[in-house]
Amino acid sequence: MGSNTSFLTIATRESRLALWQAEHVKAELEQRGHVVKLLGMTTRGDQILDRSLSKVGGKGLFVKELETALEDGAADLAVHSLKDVPMELPEGFALACVMQREDPRDAFVSGRYDSLSSLPNGAIVGTSSLRRMVLLRALRPDLRIEPLRGNLDTRLRKLDEGQYDAIVLAAAGLMRLGLPERIRSVFEPSQMLPAAGQGALGIEIRSDREDLFSLLRPLSHDATWLRVAAERAVSRAMGGSCSMPLAAFATLEGTELTIDAAWGDADRDAPLVRARARASVTNLDHANALGEQVAGQLQANIQSGSR
Repeated sequence: MGSNTSFLTIATRESRLALWQAEHVKAELEQRGHVVKLLGMTTRGDQILDRSLSKVGGKGLFVKELETALEDGAADLAVHSLKDVPMELPEGFALACVMQREDPRDAFVSGRYDSLSSLPNGAIVGTSSLRRMVLLRALRPDLRIEPLRGNLDTRLRKLDEGQYDAIVLAAAGLMRLGLPERIRSVFEPSQMLPAAGQGALGIEIRSDREDLFSLLRPLSHDATWLRVAAERAVSRAMGGSCSMPLAAFATLEGTELTIDAAWGDADRDAPLVRARARASVTNLDHANALGEQVAGQLQANIQSGSR
């Protein structure tokens, strides 16, 4: 073992996708000479399957147990899908690394239909995401949008059993689990804006672990981090919950960052409210400021629409 070798434990949920993500980080760290083991955990979010996340505390339910493992020293780092990570981390925790993004788009998955436009009137589409619900409603107000909870394999099984005509999932999860053939079509962001952080992996640590910030630095992807920081800043400024009907998606060309955001009303059929901003961005502070600017536009547009 070299003098720079670290012995690390990764806390992870035990779903197939979460384990893939943790194994991916483990392999990256092992390539750099570290010794890594996984600590599999079941979270409250994995246990509560009969109610929508927005009603039981949001997606933060998927990270609390992992944070407890970090706090008591049972694990050194936790690997998350970034869109599951609350916009405000509890005191004492930090996002130490954001890895290169997989395809951030949403995928249309169906046994019988090729795309959203080919669904018949009144077809049943499954999703428990308020964001996807309002965006689907804007595209096809005639569809029946029904709740769909469970891990990725459970959702696919419910589709295959005929409970839904189609379901909408993150393309990244299907790609990572080697299931690209399940994707009948992808939604371009112009049709269905992704969630803040969708397709990116984040690594969380205790904020006092200075050793881990530098150790994880080589795994970070700066362009991805700038994009998702701006997206998460929109969400944080809008109220911070992962379980609200908000989409935020940033693209980066050179130093030019563009953010698009959309907000819908989950309780009534109201038009989507949209906002967009562009600026030169070279650091996380700039990215956060641009995200806050877009949130301000959204809030102003929501206010003017509700008068």
